[in-house]
Amino acid sequence: MRTKKATGPILGLLLTFTPSAAAQDSAKSTKLTIEQLIEIKHPSNPAWSPDGRHVVFSWDRAGVANLYIANADGHGQPVAVTSFSEGQIEQAFWAGDSQTVYFPHDGHLWQAFFSGGAAKPAWTASGHESDFALSADATRVAFVRSSSADDGAAHKSDLVVRTLASGSESVVAQDSVSITRPIWSPDGASLAYTAGSKTINHDETPGYSGKKIIYRIWEFVPGQIFAVKITGGQPVAIGNPGEYGGLAWIDATHLVYDGQSKDFKKYSIYVASTSDGKPREIHAITEEKFWSIPDWGEAGAQPWPSPDGRWIAFLSDEDGWDHLYVMPAAGGDAVQITKGHFEAWRPAWSHDSTRIAFDANEPDRPGDRHIGVANVAGNPGRATVTYITTGNGTNIEPHWSADDKYLVYQHTDTRNSADFYTVEAKANAKPVRLSDSMPAGIDKAQFVEPQFVHFPGADGKSVPGWLFVPKNLDRTKKHPAIIWIHGDGVNQNYDGWHVQRNYAVYYSFHQYLLQQGYVVFAPDYRGSIGYGRDWRNGVFMDVGGKDAKDAWMSANYLKMLPYVDMDRVGVWGLSYGGFFTLIAVTDQPMLFRAAVDVAGVADYAMYYEDPYHGGWTVSRIGTPELHPNVYAQASPLSHVDRLVRPLLVLHGTSDVNVPYLHSVRLIDELLKKGKGDLVSFMTYPGEFHYFTREHVLRDAWHRVEDFFDANLKPGAVASH
Repeated sequence: MRTKKATGPILGLLLTFTPSAAAQDSAKSTKLTIEQLIEIKHPSNPAWSPDGRHVVFSWDRAGVANLYIANADGHGQPVAVTSFSEGQIEQAFWAGDSQTVYFPHDGHLWQAFFSGGAAKPAWTASGHESDFALSADATRVAFVRSSSADDGAAHKSDLVVRTLASGSESVVAQDSVSITRPIWSPDGASLAYTAGSKTINHDETPGYSGKKIIYRIWEFVPGQIFAVKITGGQPVAIGNPGEYGGLAWIDATHLVYDGQSKDFKKYSIYVASTSDGKPREIHAITEEKFWSIPDWGEAGAQPWPSPDGRWIAFLSDEDGWDHLYVMPAAGGDAVQITKGHFEAWRPAWSHDSTRIAFDANEPDRPGDRHIGVANVAGNPGRATVTYITTGNGTNIEPHWSADDKYLVYQHTDTRNSADFYTVEAKANAKPVRLSDSMPAGIDKAQFVEPQFVHFPGADGKSVPGWLFVPKNLDRTKKHPAIIWIHGDGVNQNYDGWHVQRNYAVYYSFHQYLLQQGYVVFAPDYRGSIGYGRDWRNGVFMDVGGKDAKDAWMSANYLKMLPYVDMDRVGVWGLSYGGFFTLIAVTDQPMLFRAAVDVAGVADYAMYYEDPYHGGWTVSRIGTPELHPNVYAQASPLSHVDRLVRPLLVLHGTSDVNVPYLHSVRLIDELLKKGKGDLVSFMTYPGEFHYFTREHVLRDAWHRVEDFFDANLKPGAVASH
């Protein structure tokens, strides 16, 4: 292996993974199969090597992740450095020599070697280890070592600092409950962390499930932020205990973090000194309805201090759209960097603190996103913005190389699921593809491109949606159609493959259904992202109201298509989309011939209790005690007596997003109302909210296909 240091990747051809001519010829007449869908992998968590020559990332196939290293210039195929048969891999990081990669797996830190050989644990220790953080000089790692507690009970946690070269360790802080998220100060002399957060278990055995089945509800109790010096001394408490996010160091003695008011209407950014821990609010945003920009895990809506400690970048929707702002770290006026009817997300400072990379959609093109770079150069008021990517596709989450010359990012489009690309951080640069996540036998030319359309919603407002029409469809005849309702509420459809693995699997399955002759329609009902604050906040005190009507009223658009048979239209959705599906078939029982509810919310009073008094629900519709009428509207469970057409329900027993209990109660209520002949229920033992495992995906997709075929294909007869 070469060890000579390079300044960055040598950029080459855009596509380096072209199937052989024989493979292409054999695929031309081959339809997509469900087995091929399972083989599509999803990449995540890219990390540049310090010398800029390579990118390590995690590649997930059917819920099993392994680590790969790709040449940053795109030459050759990514090389696997792990071969796990089960489990996930968390964010990997490089050693300073660019030859060793460290990564968390199965409760310990592992290491893999660029030169080859089997991956192995970095050291042997008792107890569970997590929350690994590498120091800026790459010589030490901080992590949490805790006693195991399978029942979720409180247990002791140690904050440990280990020198990688010698293996020497020191415990710098302890907590009798928990320690999470250690973060190194820029000078490597201190760590910030959160301690004392815990869950309180509330167990119940409702009559409709039986006394032998215990359902556990978790009540989260937030912890306290602390800062501690590595050399010893008492940790300093920062502010008061509470649910705070976006914790980061500004400099060696100051921290920044953010939080929301208890009524979810005020978003604040705080700076605190580690000498006394007293926070100071440096910026606040007050919303009329509720703060709704998705959290730091999706949009990057948190304070991002520049590496030199001078500036803080953050997102705000003060003008009605999510935009990038920069303000002095010491406090002062914030400057809006991006402007227009689009949403800018996921900001990332360059190491030299002069530029911020981000991704944003375009006005009137909400399904595409491009990588932009804002040149701040010490004066946010005179910042300029340059877009690095162009054309169709969804480009997200840029990461700077160590020399700030290149970016690695994720790209999807109408023919490609998620893959990583590198590009020089300047206009008109040519991207280089690092990975190809689809199996070679798939004929990408058969994929259907969505058409972006609009239709009148519940109150006449224009609702965006995506129409998929099978290739070579005989439009002189009438064909079955399926409406897909996305989950999460705050999510959206894209102009091509979905950027998230959890919804990309559904996009791929819809491509399969299109090849079976179904027309597919996917609405972006109010509450969806991509369309600005007012559309996203349109669910306030109306969950299950106009937003649900927006979803099922997409059938009105299908009525305008002469090639759609309105007597053979199905509807389905996941999670929030499953909730809307249940509303659709109870509000409009004769509109859809068949419906599939995947892990849907059956009743929002139940969802308010688990997650325990959940903030997602409270921010939108308050509490059941204060707003019983709103919760009554958000309860398809209370209207299941109206069901007259077949319903298929799918749910995993390990679902913590929408607990399995929702479907258990739904089935019980359907049986009580004499609807047992209309409902089918498939339980997936041990499966989570988003179906991931191979055997579950195979069964679910075949089961959904068979269900729709039986009810929507020619010759199918409705029950009423």
